[in-house]
Amino acid sequence: MTAEKLHIPSEQIDRLIFVIRGQRVILASDLAVLYGVTTKRLNEQVKRNKHRFPEDFVFQLVLEEDEILKSQFATSRSGYGGRRVLPYAFTEHGAIMAAMVLNSPRAVEMSVQVVRAFVRLRQVLASHADLARKLAELERKLEGHDEAIHNLFETIRRLLDSPALKRRQIGFHVKERATQYASV
Repeated sequence: MTAEKLHIPSEQIDRLIFVIRGQRVILASDLAVLYGVTTKRLNEQVKRNKHRFPEDFVFQLVLEEDEILKSQFATSRSGYGGRRVLPYAFTEHGAIMAAMVLNSPRAVEMSVQVVRAFVRLRQVLASHADLARKLAELERKLEGHDEAIHNLFETIRRLLDSPALKRRQIGFHVKERATQYASV
C-alpha cells in the first residue's frame, strides 16, 4: 500500500482522542482500525509484551469510564454484540509502542499520523490554557477598576454636558420669520 492510500484526514484522527484520567488517549478499538489489525490482535500483542507497556502507556478503563463512553457515543451493550471486556486506552507513547510491537508497515505509517494528532491536540490545549491564563491575569488587573472606569465615564459625560463646552455661534445671525404662503 502507498502512503496516499493510508492517509486518513487529521480531523478524523483528532476525534478519536479523548481525555480520560487527565491523559489524552485513544481507545484500543480505534487504534486497531487505524493500524489495520483487529482489536483482539492488538490486545494480544499488548499482553505478550507487558514489559513494553507500563501504566503511563496503556491502561484498562474501569466500568464507570466505559459507561460514560457508551452513553456519549451510544455504543451497544455487551450482550448485543458490543464489547465483552473493558477497553484499553493508549497514551501517545503507548500508541507508538503498539505500532512497534505490531511491526507492520501500515502500523508504523499510521503511528506517525496518530502522533501528529496528539501533538496538534497538545498545541491547541496549550494555546487555550495560555489564553485562559492571560484572561485571568487581565481580570485580576481590572479587579476594583470597574468603579474607577464608571467614575471616569461619568466625569466625561458631565464635562460634555457642561455649559463651558457648548459653543457659542460666531458671526452675524439673522432670525427670519417663517414666510407664510397663501394657499390657492
